[in-house]
This record gives sequence, C-alpha cells and structure tokens, in this order.
Amino acid sequence: MQTQHAMESKQQETSSSPIFIEAEKLFEHMKEFSQSVARRAYEFFESRGREIGHDLEDWFRAESELMRPVPVEIKDAENQIIVRAEVPGFAANEIKVSVEPKYLVISGKSEKTAEEEKEQTMFSEFRSNQFCRSLWLPTEVDPAKVAAVLKDGILELTLAKAAPRETVNVEVKTA
Repeated sequence: MQTQHAMESKQQETSSSPIFIEAEKLFEHMKEFSQSVARRAYEFFESRGREIGHDLEDWFRAESELMRPVPVEIKDAENQIIVRAEVPGFAANEIKVSVEPKYLVISGKSEKTAEEEKEQTMFSEFRSNQFCRSLWLPTEVDPAKVAAVLKDGILELTLAKAAPRETVNVEVKTA
C-alpha cells in the first residue's frame, strides 16, 4: 500500500498536480504552521512592551498575516463530491491534499526566493505565502479515488463517493 502511495506521488509530481499526503504528515505541517503563528504573536506581544491581555488579538493578527484565506465551493454530484478552492499564486507542487472518508485538508506553502530589489518597500500586504483549509465532507468518499487539477488558480478535487454499506441484521438471543 505504501509503495502504491509512493508511485502515485511520483506520478502526481511529474504531472504537475497537487501532492497527496497521509493525514499524519499533514498534521506535522499544521503543527509547524501553528508554531510560526505563535512566534509571530509573541513578536506582537513583545513589541507592545509585554502588555498582558491582548493574546487573542495577537494570535488572530499573526494568523491573518501568515495564512491566506481560501474560499471553497463543495458540490454534491450523483456519484462524486466536487470541491473547488481558490489558491492563486500557488504551483501544483506547492499544494498538499489529504483525504479521509469524511474529511479533507488542503494546504499550501510557497517558498519565494529573494529577488534583488532596487526599491525599498514601505508597506506591503502581500505577506501570506501559505494556507491550510480543512473541511468535513457531506458524505463519505473513497480516499483512493480522488483526482486533483489546478488551473488558473483554482484547485478542483473530484472525490468518488464511497459505496453504501449494507445493513447488517443481528439476531438477538435470549441469555
């Protein structure tokens, strides 16, 4: 099974589609992001002279600086769920997708190389170069049957619905 995932990942990397990863690895990425937010929130705390009482404000401000909002659309088709997410500015190999039967996580991180600047930037709101969006799906899907395409800044995931499980009758016996 793990070899199959490795082969699928190689195929996806070469075809410029998003990378599918296991949930455990994605949780590690989420932990790293949370630590980045915590460091930035602490910087706000320190810059205010370590004034107590603004911890949530600092946390939300750090999150908004570091994380880009990702609008999504979920459609329920006959045999599939279609999820579209706006991720402009990200290449396919910078996007990671983790799918569980009822849960989907999409994340991305863009590493920008330093460019030689002739001008000094005085103010910029273009700081966010990562995102993470988790979604509960409206119905169970088959994690092995997912297709992802990135086109014009829109990530479209097609998730096949899981086959309905049969009801099992259980005979009740007298003890």
